Amino acid sequence: MRHIIQCRTAALGGHLDQCDACGHQRISYHSCRDRHCPKCQSIARHDWLEKRLATLLPIPYFHVVFTIPQELNALALGNQTILFNILFASAARTLQQVAATPRHLGAEIGFTAVLHTWGQNILFHPHLHCVVTGGGLSPDGQSWIAARERFFLPIKVLGRLFRGKFLAALRQAYEAGQLKLASSTAELSQPRAWRQFLDPLYKKNWVVYAKPPFASPEYVFRYLGRYTHRVAISNQRILALDNGQVTFTLKNYSAAGHREQMTVEGSSFGDSCCMCYPKLSPGFAISACALAAMYAPNFKLHARC
Repeated sequence: MRHIIQCRTAALGGHLDQCDACGHQRISYHSCRDRHCPKCQSIARHDWLEKRLATLLPIPYFHVVFTIPQELNALALGNQTILFNILFASAARTLQQVAATPRHLGAEIGFTAVLHTWGQNILFHPHLHCVVTGGGLSPDGQSWIAARERFFLPIKVLGRLFRGKFLAALRQAYEAGQLKLASSTAELSQPRAWRQFLDPLYKKNWVVYAKPPFASPEYVFRYLGRYTHRVAISNQRILALDNGQVTFTLKNYSAAGHREQMTVEGSSFGDSCCMCYPKLSPGFAISACALAAMYAPNFKLHARC
């Protein structure tokens, strides 16, 4: 937070710019270059986009979002390395398996997945944005199988398979003693409480959302850049700071993206923003920090920390 506050102020020093023609001078203060700073992401985002645009294929792309139920949020917050690894792996294997099934597509697809850990209200809300090729290679690798123009894969099938793979991996992590259970999740250390917690999740419909194809291939990665090089909230969304409260705008996606305002206590706002920037362990940084690009069957990883 100190870096963000001091960014482009005298606290970080600066340099003097002077026009060769008229001699006009201007002081330019140095930026903090912190990846959490909303003012220091433009150059990094541009460089990342240039590299990604060079990999685009001249085909349609679909947008698929995998979201875990809110009942898992407390567990995920205390076990980010493990839970986010499970989220990436479960979503990847779900897409690959369903796409490879002949009655759905029967092809080997490619996709890029981006982890997003907050919602518009800057509360903890882990979900995975996947940009998927609108088709894939045939099993023999000799031809391209295109997906239908406005339909990619059956959402209900994706949701059920994703649920099964995620919960199976979560159960395995629990049985191996890999989960940290404390505070609000402490009672889950008891096997009976764990079963009572897990069983209803098998009956719940897990949300997998699919959007129509993107307008153009270039827009795919421009869209992703908003997640890989963006902090929880931009300066433009903050409307007022009054009497220890923060007012900001948000999109209500349950109301067709209608723009609304939300006011919270300053301390709560700060806690939420800091929660969006967890301190990452080396293992987490590799697998789920910001971006993983997966092209079946080879697992190809891009990470930015």
